[in-house]
Amino acid sequence: MWVRGIVGVVLIVLGGVWIAQGTGAMKGSMMSGHGQYTALGVIVALVGIACLFWSWRVRGQDKIAP
Repeated sequence: MWVRGIVGVVLIVLGGVWIAQGTGAMKGSMMSGHGQYTALGVIVALVGIACLFWSWRVRGQDKIAP
């Protein structure tokens, strides 16, 4: 359960970096200024949020179930 949470956080951070590079806010990479990396970053960040939500939901069900 906690692995999903860690994976979710890592994916959110990675997506944020890709969004910053794709929009040109973070320079110094071949990804800088290319819009496709912005879109990819959004998708990766959304998957990370889904992993966190899934982890949170599973944890909540474990507490309720006997």
